[in-house]
Amino acid sequence: QVQLVESGGGLVQSGDSLRLSCAAPGFTLDYRAIGWFRQAPGKEREAVACVSYSDGSAEYADFVKDRFTISRDNAKNTVYLRMNDLKPEDTAVYYCAANLMRSRCTAVATTRAHEFSYWGQGTQVTVSS
Repeated sequence: QVQLVESGGGLVQSGDSLRLSCAAPGFTLDYRAIGWFRQAPGKEREAVACVSYSDGSAEYADFVKDRFTISRDNAKNTVYLRMNDLKPEDTAVYYCAANLMRSRCTAVATTRAHEFSYWGQGTQVTVSS
């Protein structure tokens, strides 16, 4: 079973920044659309951002546009999520996931977790006010 590995989470204050990383030991992220999702306590998992393989184009949820940036380094087999101006409502466990069926992302508003086959265990992001 392929396991992605997230890192970079932590406890920060409102307005701070974090960069999350998603690595895939023993598995290539090439040709896969890669998504970041998050799940807050008592809430459903929601899509945050997605990055396509070929041109690195990205899609974002409205609630993170202009604050978060997703990117990928294909040479390092790693995907990143840069999060700026963090808010308490961004507090959640953040997961990365690989879509085995698509190399290009669709709009995040229509992106569903079940479309992604391989997941990490998540990294906790906590933003204090």
